[in-house]
Amino acid sequence: MTECKEKVRYRIAWITGTALALSACAAGPDYRPPETAALGLPPAYSQGTAAPLSEGDLASWWTRLDDPALSYLIDQAVARNLDIVQAQARLRQARESLRQANAAFLPQVNASGSGGKNYRSQAGGTRTDSNGNVIGLGSSNWSSSYSLGANASWQIDLFGELSRSAEAARADLAASGYDLANVRMTIIAELVTNYVQARLAQAQLKIARETQAIQQDNYNIANWRLQAGLVSSLDEQQARAQLAQTNASIPQLEASLKGSLNRIAVLTGQAPGEATRTLETPAAIPAAATDIATGIPADTLRQRPDVRAAERTLAAATARIGVAQAQLYPSLGISGNIGTTSNAFKNLFDLVTGGVFANVAQVIFDGGRLSSQVRSQRAAADGAFAAYRQSVLTALEDVENAMASLSSARARKAEFAIAYEASNNAAIMARSQYQAGLIDFQTLSTSESTLLNARNSLASAQADEVLAIAQLYNALGGGWQNMENRPDEQ
Repeated sequence: MTECKEKVRYRIAWITGTALALSACAAGPDYRPPETAALGLPPAYSQGTAAPLSEGDLASWWTRLDDPALSYLIDQAVARNLDIVQAQARLRQARESLRQANAAFLPQVNASGSGGKNYRSQAGGTRTDSNGNVIGLGSSNWSSSYSLGANASWQIDLFGELSRSAEAARADLAASGYDLANVRMTIIAELVTNYVQARLAQAQLKIARETQAIQQDNYNIANWRLQAGLVSSLDEQQARAQLAQTNASIPQLEASLKGSLNRIAVLTGQAPGEATRTLETPAAIPAAATDIATGIPADTLRQRPDVRAAERTLAAATARIGVAQAQLYPSLGISGNIGTTSNAFKNLFDLVTGGVFANVAQVIFDGGRLSSQVRSQRAAADGAFAAYRQSVLTALEDVENAMASLSSARARKAEFAIAYEASNNAAIMARSQYQAGLIDFQTLSTSESTLLNARNSLASAQADEVLAIAQLYNALGGGWQNMENRPDEQ
């Protein structure tokens, strides 16, 4: 009996050792990230400085705008935004998929047990007793039966099908992590955009109401001068039309403000209305940061989560080539069972039976299905590489566009500041001269319109500068570096 057990152990060890040795030969190509030269990266951006990026500045770039209300809203959005919640759920799904892939390396064991009673009735002849009563000679009885059993199976990873599946699952997990980071980054940028637009609408509302008060005075003066016979009704009607146009712009600005506030509420995972009540109190447009390091294109690729997600998707697609290719080769499985049956529970383990089996399977003919799957996965990997390169080019484009927008906004802000100062001085002089009767109302109207346009344009340029900064930080990949469970640390 001992010799028999030793033979069984030897065979199991031999099968297992052979399987593990063969499993080192994983089918399919080994993935290596594409070289920088293959991506066509330029050495530097066409504008801006090549100072290295600071991950600390990128992680919480909005704090450089020095607006506590904005920082609070971003904290709320990171914690409550439902797009982020969905991305977190997808990340958990990917994590469980990896666990499932890793579980395939281990044996699968199933156990079963049963117990019950059986009834048996056997018919026989008849006889009569001493009193002449008929007595049946049949027999009937109850018997017990119990059984226990266990089955185990183990698929040996001969040609790396399981290891390539796990490799793809790990890459998918990392890609999902970077997708979450990208969603977080996008939500932060969108929140900053709507916050700045809300403050811009408040600034333009203030300008419109101040202009409204001045134009009301102009209308009153024109009406008084008309009553005094100093001017014709033309001045009075022009003043009336100018005032009405300003009045008409106020509801549109109020609607724009309300739309931005409603969007902010949704971005922070709340219903529009009460959630943004405190933001209805006017406040200044955030002050723009002046020095922004853009680094080099290679820095951007390391910081952009969408680019890194595309690279991990390429890694997963490459691993799946090996999964498909391994199915072309033989598969080896080991299975075993053990069981016992008895009519009495106390004797259940008196006789135990079992067996260990190894099976090898190889597809002989499938009409080219498996070969087609390999070619399909190679095509998917080619597509993933193209998508990765596209994400790289898009990232470079985003940074270049953001730098151009920032440069343009700053240049326009400087010129509009000059225009505002000049038009304000001109409007003050025109107002005095009109009151003195030295100029007609058309000249005053032109001066007032120029001042209104200059004030609105300066406010818009200030907002555009902050929006361009948000666009640039978003293009550089800022806003996710301090998140918990970073995908590059998993």
